[in-house]
Amino acid sequence: MTSGRQAEGAGPGPDPARDPDPDPDPDPASARLPSRVARLLSALFYGTCSFLIVLVNKALLTAYRFPSPIFLGIGQMAATIIILYVSKLNKIIHFPDFDKKIPVKLFPLPLLYIGNHISGLSSTSKLSLPMFTVLRKFTIPLTLLLETIILGKQYSLNIIASVFTIILGAFIAAGSDLAFNLEGYIFVFLNDIFTAANGVYTKQKMDPKELGKYGVLFYNACFMIIPTLIISVSTGDLQQATEFNEWKNVLFIIQFLLSCFLGFLLMYSTVLCSYYNSALTTAVVGAIKNVSIAYIGMLVGGDYIFSVLNFVGLNICMAGGLRYSFLTLSGHLKPKQPVDEENIPLDLKS
Repeated sequence: MTSGRQAEGAGPGPDPARDPDPDPDPDPASARLPSRVARLLSALFYGTCSFLIVLVNKALLTAYRFPSPIFLGIGQMAATIIILYVSKLNKIIHFPDFDKKIPVKLFPLPLLYIGNHISGLSSTSKLSLPMFTVLRKFTIPLTLLLETIILGKQYSLNIIASVFTIILGAFIAAGSDLAFNLEGYIFVFLNDIFTAANGVYTKQKMDPKELGKYGVLFYNACFMIIPTLIISVSTGDLQQATEFNEWKNVLFIIQFLLSCFLGFLLMYSTVLCSYYNSALTTAVVGAIKNVSIAYIGMLVGGDYIFSVLNFVGLNICMAGGLRYSFLTLSGHLKPKQPVDEENIPLDLKS
C-alpha cells in the first residue's frame, strides 16, 4: 500500500502492466475540473444564502417590526456554534481543540465579525431594500483596496474601471434617494468596511494546517457571542426582544429560527467562497445577488420611492456589477494559490 502511494506521488507515468489502457492525457481539463466545479458551486451557494437571508431579515425587522437586530445576531452565532460543535462530535467535520494560541491566530477576525453582524442587521432595518443593496456595493472597491494592501494582489485596468462604474451608479442612486436616512447610511457604510476587512482577513487566516474553515467559523462565534450578549443587555436590545409581542406567533418563530439557520449558512458559504476563490470574488457574487434583490424590492418590497436619477443610478451600478462579473468569469481574476484538495468538503467533491 505504501509503495503504491509513493509511486503515485512520484508520478513517473502509468504502468502498462497494471493499466493496459492508460489515459493518454490525464492532466489537462479533467484535472482542473474539480477545482473549477468547487469554485462555481461555492459561489452559487454563497449567492443563494446571501439572497435568502436578506429577504428573511427584512421580513423580521420591518414586516414584523422585530426591534432587536443584535439579539437576532446572537441567535445566528448560537446556531453556528451548535451546528459546528455537534458536527465535530459526530466526526462529520474537524477543527482543532481550543488552546491559548487560537485568539492570537484569529485576531482581528472576532472584532470584524461582530461589527459586520451588528452593522448589517441594523442597516437592513433602516433603508429601503434597493437602496441597501446599492450602498452595499461599496464593499467591492474596499475589498479590492484591502486585498492590494494586505495580500499584495494586483488587478487589471478593466477590473478597476468596472469598480468605478459600480461606484458611479451607487453615488447617483444614493444622491437622489428620497428616503434619505443618515443613520442607515452610516450603518451600511460601516457594514461595507467590516465586510471587506472580514473577507480579506478570513482568506488570510484559513490555513488548513492551522484553524481551517470550520475552526475560523466556530471560534469566531464562540469568542464573540458573550460580548455581543453584553452589548445587547446594555443597550436594551435584549429587553426589547424578550418583551416583543410576537413570540406566540408560530410564523414569526419559524422565520426567526430560519434566519438563525441562514445566518450559519451565510457565514459558512462566505468562508467557502473565499476559500475556493478570493475575497474579491465573494464581493462580486454579492453584487450579482444584489441585482436580483434590488429589482424584486422595486416590485414587491413596498418601500421603494421612485425617482429618475435613483433608477438610472441603480441600473448603472448593476451594469458595472455584471461587467465586473463577466471579467471575473472570463479569467481576469484567477486564484494564485492552489486549493488543498484534501480539505474539500464532501458536498463539493465531484
